[in-house]
Amino acid sequence: MAEAHQAVAFQFTVTPEGVDFRLSREALKHIYLSGINSWKKRLIRIKNGILRGVYPGSPTSWLVVVMATVGSSYCNLDISLGLVGCIQRCLPQGCEPYQTPQTRELLSMAIFSTGVWATGIFFFRQTLKLLLSYHGWMFEMHGKTSHLTRIWAICIRLLSSRRPMLYSFQTSLPKLPVPRVSATIQRYLESVRPLLDDEEYYRMEMLAEEFKEKTAPRLQKYLVLKSWWATNYVSDWWEEYIYLRGRSPLMVNSNYYVMDLVLIRNTDVQAARLGNIIHAMIMYRRKLDREEIKPVMALGMVPMCSYQMERMFNTTRIPGKETDTLQHLSDSRHVAVYHKGRFFKLWLYEGSRLLQPRDLQMQFQRILDDPSPPQPGEEKLAALTAGGRVEWAQARQAFFSSGKNKAALEAIERAAFFVALDEESYWYDPEDEASLSLYGKALLHGNCYNRWFDKSFTLISFKNGQLGLNAEHAWADAPIIGHLWEFVLGTDSFHLGYTETGHCLGKPNPALAPPMRLQWDIPKQCQAVIENSYQVAKALADDVELYCFQFLPFGKGLIKRCRTSPDAFVQIALQLAHFRDRGKFCLTYEASMTRMFREGRTETVRSCTSESTAFVQAMMEGSHVKADLRDLFQKASKKHQNMYRLAMTGAGIDRHLFCLYLVSKYLGVSSPFLAEVLSEPWRLSTSQIPQSQIRMFDPDQHPNHLGAGGGFGPVADDGYGVSYMIAGENMIFFHVSSKFSSSETNAQRFGNHIRQALLDIADLFQVPKADS
Repeated sequence: MAEAHQAVAFQFTVTPEGVDFRLSREALKHIYLSGINSWKKRLIRIKNGILRGVYPGSPTSWLVVVMATVGSSYCNLDISLGLVGCIQRCLPQGCEPYQTPQTRELLSMAIFSTGVWATGIFFFRQTLKLLLSYHGWMFEMHGKTSHLTRIWAICIRLLSSRRPMLYSFQTSLPKLPVPRVSATIQRYLESVRPLLDDEEYYRMEMLAEEFKEKTAPRLQKYLVLKSWWATNYVSDWWEEYIYLRGRSPLMVNSNYYVMDLVLIRNTDVQAARLGNIIHAMIMYRRKLDREEIKPVMALGMVPMCSYQMERMFNTTRIPGKETDTLQHLSDSRHVAVYHKGRFFKLWLYEGSRLLQPRDLQMQFQRILDDPSPPQPGEEKLAALTAGGRVEWAQARQAFFSSGKNKAALEAIERAAFFVALDEESYWYDPEDEASLSLYGKALLHGNCYNRWFDKSFTLISFKNGQLGLNAEHAWADAPIIGHLWEFVLGTDSFHLGYTETGHCLGKPNPALAPPMRLQWDIPKQCQAVIENSYQVAKALADDVELYCFQFLPFGKGLIKRCRTSPDAFVQIALQLAHFRDRGKFCLTYEASMTRMFREGRTETVRSCTSESTAFVQAMMEGSHVKADLRDLFQKASKKHQNMYRLAMTGAGIDRHLFCLYLVSKYLGVSSPFLAEVLSEPWRLSTSQIPQSQIRMFDPDQHPNHLGAGGGFGPVADDGYGVSYMIAGENMIFFHVSSKFSSSETNAQRFGNHIRQALLDIADLFQVPKADS
């Protein structure tokens, strides 16, 4: 078949005289160019490994040390204090290169200089690690920096002044510390106090005390031992037990979505937008492979761990009966594409040359114009990735382990990422509030079979050129995919551009082979499994209520004038909104990052505190003067900021208790305290969406170049999921999710409570704001 011919470098036939090879010069040329490209990548990785390994030193600094040593000898100065002479005497005698005294002396000075240089690098790296272990700067009042922090900042800048590569700081980042059990338990009891009555709290206090005295010391020793041995004592267990061992569907329960720019439209041509975006994505991947991306820096000088970025591309989650695995390839030269129930393999390169945006547009247009129907069972095949993991693992083993099904599945799983071409159009219309929610629903789950939920991310393209992402969660957290998305949208808008008619710039190459249609042979038994998975996924998707809205009265500009952090402001507003919605407080989850530590991922900030509940209760009473309410709000805000900083600096509550629980399971030790802690439901799960990780344009000059962030499904059946993005000075986007099946929740109702809570808190400070 024509499709199969495109995937091989030569053809052969068996004749009576033997095997007759018919070599294709063009195919062999592409193989040769691909090999050259592969070797170039290997050499770049070797070079980067060397440069990263000697950071903050450099080959130039080594040469300077060598020249200084050689120069001092010509001035009759022995800066080695006799070590060069000792090295010279230790060199083997009689070897050809060392016969002349001058050569032996130069070699000895080079060895001495290399030793001094390597020792200096080791000293600087250990000093940098020690400096990065200091987090006192996070707890200082804004504008009141201590002398110690000023000196620390100067030292950090001096040691990291040379331009770093993406992974230059990895070995200099400190390890995540294991908190003291007593401190964790104290903070835990403090966090649940506003949620329990006196009797319940006393019971929990007794369980905690018993755990601290009897069980915890033994568990803690194992955890400390792991922290000495492993790079991070949490991350590998978190990835395995929270994500990969989960047996419920990824769709809605784990995967999350990211929206496109919503206030501007660069083009309405679907294939053209894809051409620019995918070209920008592969440019980003090239920079990632070459480590040319700058590491994310807090305050512009404290590096964040870049480990999660390694698996952004060429990664797929492989289903298993008990646990899934993450398959990551070093490279992939194609993307897998879904359109109208058909799967395609689209090459990103011609030989070693990356296809230009106009070529990619032409290739996607070929897919859009392809009239061929889906093969039996092909249309809903991706529903397997949307249903239960055990069912998918069994089907994969039974029906996709050999033949054309295996080859087609490998083409998807070995792709750089997955691309879904939708026939529907979604966008944000400010005049139609429901449009943003419909857009979010399409990104979160689509029709349950037009996304490949196992890929690291699926790029979703709507008929009107609007885009979005659906990302798998196990390999990394949202800020990582956000970094890619900012680069891609910035490159699309400010570097690649479009013609007046909305097409990609340049001329296409019509000689390019068209995308390859993947071939399947799906039996009736497999089609029945696919249908079952689809029904499970559809029931899950139909139960999700999503309410997305743009809050326009104010943004972080006004919040900062209230002398509080924007995140604390929103979190306290969420507490007020939830109490108005449900008439009670609940255990609240806010995600915080721990990427100041090596291989750090996230920690939980328990946002429902005694201080925030005191403020909410005072607001509900309606008898307090504004001055008293402001005072209560400021106390709640300071408490929240302190808890967020503790979480970021490794002194959180939940990851430590999670790891202690796992150790207890490994040891077969029963702990009623840990069992109860780990079973508590998070009825309000929240997350702030990061932005402006890359400064590709001035947001003041381009205020409309804003994405709306993204969202996720509710964690508890009777709870809410809330993500928000404080977009610039005058705007906040919210994404609120709940389940229709719960009679206690309603996403739109909760969203309206959030709006009103924000306005009511702003009114306490009497700061002028726009009309809502």
